[in-house]
Amino acid sequence: MQLIGYLDSPFVRRVAVTARFLGIEYEHRALSIFRDFDEFRTINPLVKVPTLICEDGQVLVDSGLIIDYLESLVGRGQLMPADETNYIRALNIIGTAMVMNEKSVQIIYETQQRPDALVHQPWLDRVQTQLTAAAELLEQQLGDGSTWFFGTQITQADITAAIAWRFTQLQVPERVAASDYPGLVAFSARAEALGEFRDCPLS
Repeated sequence: MQLIGYLDSPFVRRVAVTARFLGIEYEHRALSIFRDFDEFRTINPLVKVPTLICEDGQVLVDSGLIIDYLESLVGRGQLMPADETNYIRALNIIGTAMVMNEKSVQIIYETQQRPDALVHQPWLDRVQTQLTAAAELLEQQLGDGSTWFFGTQITQADITAAIAWRFTQLQVPERVAASDYPGLVAFSARAEALGEFRDCPLS
């Protein structure tokens, strides 16, 4: 099994860290959708990260679908609350964290991939509003960040939220100032100290 993509992508890192928690071995192949486009295209013509090459050679994309597949290998539900109410809450947190990821990426593309003259400020302002809302919602649910979302047991909600926050602080820290979100800062530090996160460092 091969996981394709750089760990500076929150989508790739989310899969990598999840695999560690599930005890699933994989080979990591760091390829860029920009610098290694032609090589990547020979593996997956969609040139999308993360890409997972399964043992039988089939190719999967999208971090959510890949994680669903990984869970199917070891038994579903290991990283999700069993209680229905908490399960739905976990899905809400994961969705919010994924919005944080997506809006951060959109800001990066708008400000770093477009010529300055073509940056569309109204669109950028809208995306910034969505990114801020995601950070505020996560902060509200975390409190001071001294526990996981569901107490002592780490879940996929914690993994995804911690990775999303770390990504924003790597790529767009001026957009989500750490000083405004002390709960997320403390929460992220606790997560990044875990072996499963340290095994998958930002590249």
